[in-house]
Amino acid sequence: MKPQLRLALFTVGTSLAVALGGISQAQTLTIALSSEPTAADPHYHKQTQNDALAAHVFESLINRTADMKMIPGLATSWENVDDLTWKLKLREGVNFSNGKPFTAQDVLFSICRTLNNKGNISASYTTVTKLLTDVQTPDDHTVILKTAEPFPLMPAELARQLPVIWNGIVEHGALTFAPKEGCGVTGPWPAVADFNNGKFAIGTGPYTLKSYVKGTGIELERNENYWGTKPEWKTVKFVPVPSAGPRLTGLLSGDFDVIENPAARDLPRLKDGGFEYIATPSTRLVFFQPDIGRDTSPFVKAADGKNPLQDLRVRKAINMAIDRKVIQDRIMDGLSTPAYQYMPDGMFGALPNAPEIKYDPEGAKKLLAEAGYPDGFELTLSSTNNRYVNDGQVTQAVAQYLSRIGIKVHVDAMTASIYFPKRAKREFSFAMGGWPSETGEASALFQLWVASTDAPKSLGTSNYGGFSNAEFDKVYRQAIMTVDPVKREKLLQQATQIALDNVPLIPLHFESSVWGFRKGLTYEGRRDQYTLAMSVHQAAGK
Repeated sequence: MKPQLRLALFTVGTSLAVALGGISQAQTLTIALSSEPTAADPHYHKQTQNDALAAHVFESLINRTADMKMIPGLATSWENVDDLTWKLKLREGVNFSNGKPFTAQDVLFSICRTLNNKGNISASYTTVTKLLTDVQTPDDHTVILKTAEPFPLMPAELARQLPVIWNGIVEHGALTFAPKEGCGVTGPWPAVADFNNGKFAIGTGPYTLKSYVKGTGIELERNENYWGTKPEWKTVKFVPVPSAGPRLTGLLSGDFDVIENPAARDLPRLKDGGFEYIATPSTRLVFFQPDIGRDTSPFVKAADGKNPLQDLRVRKAINMAIDRKVIQDRIMDGLSTPAYQYMPDGMFGALPNAPEIKYDPEGAKKLLAEAGYPDGFELTLSSTNNRYVNDGQVTQAVAQYLSRIGIKVHVDAMTASIYFPKRAKREFSFAMGGWPSETGEASALFQLWVASTDAPKSLGTSNYGGFSNAEFDKVYRQAIMTVDPVKREKLLQQATQIALDNVPLIPLHFESSVWGFRKGLTYEGRRDQYTLAMSVHQAAGK
């Protein structure tokens, strides 16, 4: 095989692909997903499984490698012209799957859609676009973005939340950045259903959407008009299989080629049976979010009629009542890293030597007594049971630890489709969450989950616990407007310490992602936990 044919670089939309002579391009790849995408609309609901699906059909301006490094996507370059201006040069010669050329107008339209299409998109996709004061398109392959305040994370944010859609899917006149006036769009904005049925699923990515049937599966076809190196698989089928047992059985029987998250206890069985797997540490923090902002919370009952979670001593007691190492060993089978801060060690903005949150049930009981709850109180833990690795079991384990310090605990674990809408309405008192650090630094999680809610500035949009701390907000807001990376990192570390001292979230662990696959295949595990068909290859000579 010629060396130049060995590997071609793809990422989210352009991931690693192997151009292997003699291997048929007419093959089907079947992948069993542990969690199902909720829509084919790339702006509908910001979850990892949704973004991973979107990456096959649509592309972003900036992409990331498997280890989270930024590389060109639909934009070949980006530069900070001044503190308030970013200039992006777009890739030429790119067409959508319907043959229409990709231009700066599509970027403008995609930005406007996130700001106008209420009810059909997640607010998570507006965390950047809300900050824009102007979008200029001086020519077909240049986009200039302006903000009211310095925004050094523009490239990192564009890499995670602006899949580009074709501007021709709705009627419009001349497009301009005037969100309040509709940006020139005269027809109705696109609905989720029209992406799910394939009508508007027109992207520049390596695949096209053939069918999306919720609860049954998703089928993709290779985009033969794709501008980059075409993926190896002509047809890709994604099948939702929430339980680890049936996923494993399907792989062993040959129904699936690749499966997500096989149980750690089954990994030796895979190896013994001639199958392969890869485990990759992720940046996803799994945590619980206490309801701090409300004097009365729906699922907390205390003798004094108050909400105990508002007391810092109670939150600290809960934090130290959990043995993270036992959860790592017995529940996660070693495939997690205990979390003592909100970012993996070594990432930008993390504390260089974060102290361990020691398991200390006796100390926790003393703190509860000091807070006025020597006999504890009642609390319901709300969580998913099919979204994060072993999420239901982890919740049960946390419940047992809290019961040992005198808190009477109830567990309410439910499917993700029921859980997330309820959490968004703040129907819980102590809710599980999971969030990957997609920007590669501490700012992203803080922006959504810890900062005081300020919707116009895209802050605190996932702060369902209502945490608010003026000292944290001051330092954090200064950090996100600081262009100098050395100064910004010190500010983020300061913000991290303030957050840890005030316990807005109870960190548990960082997940490791595991993929199992049949012999003869290879897979490049990703820290962002995306499962990409473009990263599945047939080994040489197979």
